[in-house]
Amino acid sequence: METGIHNTSEIGRLKRVLLHRPGRELENLMPEYLERLLFDDIPYLSEAQKEHDAFADCLKKAGVDVVYLTDLVTESLVSQEVRQKLVQEFLNEAGVPDERTRDALKEYFSSLDDKTLVETMMAGVRKNDLRGDSSRLGDYLTAAEGDYPFAVDPLPNLYFTRDPFATIGTGVSLHKMHTATRNRETLFGKFIFQYHPVYKNAPRWYDRGETSSLEGGDILILSPEVLAVGISQRTQEDSIDALAETVLSKSQTFKKVLAFNIPKTRSFMHLDTVFTMVDRDKFTVHPNILKSITVFVMELDENGKMTIQQEDGRLEDILKEHLGLDSVTLIPCGEGSEIDAAREQWSDGSNTLAIAPGEVVVYSRNYVTNRSLEEAGIKLHVIPSAELSRGRGGPRCMSMPLVRDDPS
Repeated sequence: METGIHNTSEIGRLKRVLLHRPGRELENLMPEYLERLLFDDIPYLSEAQKEHDAFADCLKKAGVDVVYLTDLVTESLVSQEVRQKLVQEFLNEAGVPDERTRDALKEYFSSLDDKTLVETMMAGVRKNDLRGDSSRLGDYLTAAEGDYPFAVDPLPNLYFTRDPFATIGTGVSLHKMHTATRNRETLFGKFIFQYHPVYKNAPRWYDRGETSSLEGGDILILSPEVLAVGISQRTQEDSIDALAETVLSKSQTFKKVLAFNIPKTRSFMHLDTVFTMVDRDKFTVHPNILKSITVFVMELDENGKMTIQQEDGRLEDILKEHLGLDSVTLIPCGEGSEIDAAREQWSDGSNTLAIAPGEVVVYSRNYVTNRSLEEAGIKLHVIPSAELSRGRGGPRCMSMPLVRDDPS
C-alpha cells in the first residue's frame, strides 16, 4: 500500500521534504513569555522568512520537492466534518478557560477559509482578535480581562518540523511532545496521517496519545537496519521502549535500536544537537561526547522478546561496530576548541541536513565547523541564519524528510 513515505537513512538522496515557513506566530512572541514558549530571543519575522526561503530554494535547486506543513494540513480537511473535528480537538487542547471565549473562537474560526484557519491556529489568537465589530459588552470585557493577551497561545516552534513526528521506513512516529507548549503541534500531524489523500495509509509506529514523551530530533536513521534514539531532556526511556518494540516487530527492515544516553540539558536537548550523519562514514559531533558515551543496544530475539545490552565506549567504535564500517571520521563542532565549540553548538553547528551522501546544508554562522566539514571532503550548501538560529535549531531541525532514496 502506498504511504507517501520512504526514509531509510540520514544520507540517501533527499527527494521530498516537509518544511514550515515561519509565520505570524513569531510576531506573537513576547519577552515575558519566551521561556514558556521555549525561545531565548525573538526572531525578526521578515528576515526569518527570507532566510527560510533561501533554505527552501537551496533544496529545490538540489532537486528536492519541497512541501509545506500548512498546505498538507489544509489538504487534509477533506470534508466539513473533518474541519469541525480539527476545530473541536484544537480547542480541547488549547486550554481555553471559559465557554464565552470558546464560543467566540468557534465563531471566529467559522469565518475563515481552510488555509487561513490553519494559519490562524498556528499563529495563535490575540484576545483583541475576537472582538470584531461585536455589539456585546461581554466580548470587550473578555478581551480586556487579565494581563495575558492571548485567547490561544502561538506555536512559534513549528518551523522545526523535525520534532512533532518522524518518518521511519515507510511509516510514521507521531509524538507526544515533552512540553504542553509544543504538544498541540502534533495535532496537525494527526490530521495529515489520518486524512491526507497521500499520507493517510502510513503505518503508525508511535502515537501522540502515549503517556511519555518522544521528539523527532532524538531519532536518527543510521541505516535501513539501525535506528538511533536519544535518551534526552525531551525523550524518555519508556517512549523508546514502545517505539523500539513496534519498529523492530513491524517495520520489516530495522533490526536494532541504539539508545544513546546524552546529557539532559537545554544545550543538548536532542540527539541531533550532539551529532548528525554527513556521509556513509562521517559524522559531525560535539566534542563533549568524543571521550565516552553509553549506548543501549535493543534487539528482538528469535522469540520476539526484547533484549538490551549496555555498551560504554568511544562513539567512533560504537558506530563502526553497529554500522559495519572499517573506519569512522568524527568531525568535532568548532574544530574542538572549547570556546568555538560552545558558541557554534549554541547555534547548532553539529546539526546538518544531508541531501545526499557527503552533501549537506549548514548555517553560515557556524564557519569554524563548516571549515572542518569542507576539509573532510563534504560538499556544503550554506544558508543565511542570523534570525532562524534564534529559535535554537539548525537545518536538520527545520526539515522532515518524507522521501529519500535508499543509501547506495
